[in-house]
Amino acid sequence: MKIVVIGSGFGGLSAAIRLQAKGHQVVIVEKRDKPGGRAYVYELDGFKFDAGPTIITAPWLIDELFQIAGKKTEDYVKLVKLNPFYNIRFEDGLVFHYNDDKQNLLEQIRKFNPDEVEGYKKFASSLNEIYRVGFELIDKPFSTWGDMLRVIPQMIKLRSDRSVYKFASKFFKDERLRICFSFHPLLIGGNPFTSTSIYAMIHQLEQEFGVWFAMGGTGALVNALCRLFNEIGGEIRLNAEVSEISVNHKGEAEGVYLKSGEFIKADAVISNADVAWTYLKLIKAQFRKKYTDKKIKSMSYSMSLFVYYFGTDRKYEQMAHHEILMGPRYKGLLDDIFKYKRLANDFSLYLHRPTATDPTLAPSGCDCWYVLSPVPHLESKTDWKTVAPIYRDKIVRYLEERYLPNLSKHIVVDHWIDPLHFQDVLNSYLGSAFSVEPILSQSAYFRPHNKSEDVKNLYFVGAGTHPGAGLPGVMSSGKIVANMICATKN
Repeated sequence: MKIVVIGSGFGGLSAAIRLQAKGHQVVIVEKRDKPGGRAYVYELDGFKFDAGPTIITAPWLIDELFQIAGKKTEDYVKLVKLNPFYNIRFEDGLVFHYNDDKQNLLEQIRKFNPDEVEGYKKFASSLNEIYRVGFELIDKPFSTWGDMLRVIPQMIKLRSDRSVYKFASKFFKDERLRICFSFHPLLIGGNPFTSTSIYAMIHQLEQEFGVWFAMGGTGALVNALCRLFNEIGGEIRLNAEVSEISVNHKGEAEGVYLKSGEFIKADAVISNADVAWTYLKLIKAQFRKKYTDKKIKSMSYSMSLFVYYFGTDRKYEQMAHHEILMGPRYKGLLDDIFKYKRLANDFSLYLHRPTATDPTLAPSGCDCWYVLSPVPHLESKTDWKTVAPIYRDKIVRYLEERYLPNLSKHIVVDHWIDPLHFQDVLNSYLGSAFSVEPILSQSAYFRPHNKSEDVKNLYFVGAGTHPGAGLPGVMSSGKIVANMICATKN
């Protein structure tokens, strides 16, 4: 079969490599001048910034891609395990050093509240069953009611209607510890107060497999996968934006039109573009019986992000590779972002310092950073063209006052992206950073399917389809779709 993949993010690369390795002829068409989708790389004056994903939690999914092509990961890219995984810093000065050493975790909990140690043991025990069920779902499609009915009894038993925060609160009384063990849905665009407790399994996933980093940055992993794909006969075309998915009178996808006017014929089309954007912008309304404009616009979408990339001419050795900087509010801030869709005056931040692990990402004696602030998507009506530089300055002041002394004097290069970038450059509906929000009513069968329900021979990978955002989710979506297409051929 000839297969066209729209977009070269991790979902698209995962599907493309698997299908090319099985003997299909796959071409990836990418809008931008570099592969990677949201895992784009900015290079400024000797500093190298990963634009998007920086946390690798399921290294075996990467290994699988090399193995099916008869190769070894280590011959293409070096993955290193981090310690700590994160530091979680609170405004009262306490820091939770988070890793997979059980004794360390208990010691960290004891530091916050000695009475909570037993609570963590019960939390970890309860997570085992959630993890087992959630893990079984990660690379299985939910295309039919039968797929869903098989897991409903388990989901009811596990109280999947309960949020991650509610689940954590059952075991911890200290609010700071509730935060430490419930913030994980934010990594995939979810609100801990509304995301189903199934997503609490992310903690267990990290405990089982660790948190990893690709030396050279996430972009080095993208390049390794692209090199592998090319070596096994795949083709990647850059600066090749799709304007339409061509659908014939039988309702079958038969190829794509590029903005240049070129038509690429295909037996199957895989979209690694945003699901909502794909339906709204790339498929004519007459072919969309289920995913009408009204249906798409009625769905709930994840938050957006403001990400500030900067290089400093000095090092801040006191900061780890991954830092979670909790602000003064937790639920109130998340309500502002997800519920009220308004830009708050305060924030909680994720601070990334990859030069803590790989100094080659910056000039000698310098540090490379990005700081990420969750913000509402474009329904907030925030005028980002005006607000962005003000917001940037506010974040720099906050970091300078609390964590990075004299920061403003040491920034030598910078760049930022905001919700308009997610909409205009990354083609994401409402400027959402993680597509369809991961709530129970938009999970598994209730999420846009990996195989389109409207157009035959059209498939979806990436954050907006099953199983969801995050590296394990999007790479698993590639595995699901590759298996579907191979099963169809057979």
